[in-house]
Amino acid sequence: MSKSTAWKFGIFVVAWLCWTSLSFGAQGAITDPVEVTALLAIKRSLIDPNKILGNWNRGDPCTSSWIGVVCLEDGYLHVQQLLLLKMGLSGSLSPELGKLLYLEIMDFMWNSISGSIPMEIGNITNLKLLLLNGNKLTGTLPEELGYLPNLERIHIHQNNISGPIPVSFVNLNKTKYFYMNNNSISGQIPPELSRLSSLVHFLLDNNNLSGYLPPQFSELPSLVILQLDNNDFGGTTIPASYSRMSKLRKLSLRNCNLQGKIPALSLIPNLGYLDLSLNLLNGTIDGQRLSEAITSICLSNNSFTGTIPVSFSNLPRLQILSIANNSLNGSIPSTIWQDRALNGNGRLTVELQNNKLSNITGDTNLPPYDTVWLQGNPLCSNTNLVSFCGSESDAENKNQGPTNNTSDCQLQCPPPYEPSPRSPKAVH
Repeated sequence: MSKSTAWKFGIFVVAWLCWTSLSFGAQGAITDPVEVTALLAIKRSLIDPNKILGNWNRGDPCTSSWIGVVCLEDGYLHVQQLLLLKMGLSGSLSPELGKLLYLEIMDFMWNSISGSIPMEIGNITNLKLLLLNGNKLTGTLPEELGYLPNLERIHIHQNNISGPIPVSFVNLNKTKYFYMNNNSISGQIPPELSRLSSLVHFLLDNNNLSGYLPPQFSELPSLVILQLDNNDFGGTTIPASYSRMSKLRKLSLRNCNLQGKIPALSLIPNLGYLDLSLNLLNGTIDGQRLSEAITSICLSNNSFTGTIPVSFSNLPRLQILSIANNSLNGSIPSTIWQDRALNGNGRLTVELQNNKLSNITGDTNLPPYDTVWLQGNPLCSNTNLVSFCGSESDAENKNQGPTNNTSDCQLQCPPPYEPSPRSPKAVH
């Protein structure tokens, strides 16, 4: 054999060995045995009446495409995503979840899982999305969750979680979305959370929070939604510093037992939704014009006095203006609906029932599709304005307001103020 032929043959042998090594290596890859054991323990802790996880006892989790399991290859195959949303599961969450160290997405949304959140989840340092909302989870939030360095979303809303917010959450520097509403979380909101520079949405409405609203939250540079309705802040005030929340689009503090005056929210350049109804707020309403982006202004059921600001006129996107059940007096500027009819779009509902209003200034002709409710004001004795007031029987039937009383502003939330992110789909 010549040197040239031998050299070519040697190259062929080396290439063949490399190809077969890669080929057999790929075909022979298996899921990390520690993770296989963990998955089987997770299945044992769940009740699966629909047998959706039926293939979790056959073959390898990654190569046999176990339902809801998405993998990556790094020598061994590792579980990267666990997507078990809306599968009718009950039972509990196994502590063995903490052994899925490569996991980036944990999704158990909208099942009926009970028990507590395992503290071992705090071991999964790669975790980005923790999606446990819509279950029956109880117990407190584990301190260990505050040490997940890559966590971007924590969705635990609509469970029965109790106890305080762990101070360790101050370490969640990458977390953008806190959805912890509709639980029984109690105590003071840690002011230290104002250090979370990535925080975009902070939803803790419908809990048992107390104490005060942290003034330091005005230092959150990216905060878009602050939603804390239906908690009890014990007669404290809305911090004046909140007027400096430059990125804020939604401020919802409905039914929080707040008192005092409203800060200068007209300084927030893109505020689109404001609900401060059902509190103990008083004084006059700031006459400075709110953002042109505003769609909903809900100030009903407080103790405001003085007149209705003309600055509520010419707000082109306004859909709801609710200031019912206060002590406002004087005249109503009809420019609120007339100017918007010229420069705005969509329907407008104005709720001013049960104040001390005596007249309407300007054109009283109401644009098509707009609604103004004035029952329970002195001006209703004016026969020229009776169309705004309805009959006594109408008022009784409608509880001094329209059937779809939009002083309940909870349902009025035009996008993008509260998006509902979906879980990613499994791709095997």
